[in-house]
Amino acid sequence: MSKLNFCELRPRFGVALAALALAGCVSSGAQISLRDVQEPVAAADAARGRAVVMGRDGNCLLCHAIPETGARFMGDLGPVLSGIGARMSPAQLRSRLIDSTSANADSIMPAYARTEGLTQVGQPWRGKPILSAQQIEDVVAYLVSLR
Repeated sequence: MSKLNFCELRPRFGVALAALALAGCVSSGAQISLRDVQEPVAAADAARGRAVVMGRDGNCLLCHAIPETGARFMGDLGPVLSGIGARMSPAQLRSRLIDSTSANADSIMPAYARTEGLTQVGQPWRGKPILSAQQIEDVVAYLVSLR
């Protein structure tokens, strides 16, 4: 299976899927796996990624803890992210950020880049990703640094 370039795919994902479905190229059970998003789509910056993780853009600390950050409030709903860079590859981290259900269908972590098939999304956010491709790459760079 060829690797997907998320930066090229994201703006046209819904249109391409609709076109394929109309053309009869996609069966009703077909799945496009975002697990194949292996390669970075932009130059990453771990410091910017840390800002996304710690700030309102990513809001990661609502569910996750990263004790070494010294943040005052951290969640305990998701796994502790200390050492995550040693436990997961950049591709695995990227895949989970794009759409965590790619690894666990029952995940309650938000899909930070997927926009199709979501329910209970506020009107201002419908059809818009939570994070840009650049922000996702920056977060991956930061998480990889947590060893």
